[in-house]
Amino acid sequence: MRLNDLDERIVHALAEDARRSYADIGSLIGLSAPAVKRRVDRLRAEGAITGFTVRVDPAALGWETEGFIEIYCRRNTSPEAIKRGLERYPEVASASTVTGEADAIVQVFASDMRHFERVLERIAGEPYVERTKSVLVLSPLLRRFSSGSPA
Repeated sequence: MRLNDLDERIVHALAEDARRSYADIGSLIGLSAPAVKRRVDRLRAEGAITGFTVRVDPAALGWETEGFIEIYCRRNTSPEAIKRGLERYPEVASASTVTGEADAIVQVFASDMRHFERVLERIAGEPYVERTKSVLVLSPLLRRFSSGSPA
């Protein structure tokens, strides 16, 4: 499904602030509050909007260390097997299969370096993992939660 211009503007307004009222969004894009609500309901029903959430600074929850782990898997490891293995780790913020030499890349938040090291060792010990390679984030430079269309 491809969003039209009005729907895209609604999505961007909600991505900036999911608590924004339908009336406020309507005033931004030139629609009535009921028209915005109908569009949001339709976007939810069609799966374009998958939910509403809050963004929390990981450091506020005690997650001071961020890193990425490249996972190199044993032969014939399915993406589903990797996902099942990583779901058990609360420290894993995101995981994706990737192109290149690694099979997957995992974003991890930990309380400190020791905690990150323990998580890395546990992930490296998963039966489907052949080896890992990790990097630590020094300073996040840019994080986008609502951006323009990928044109």
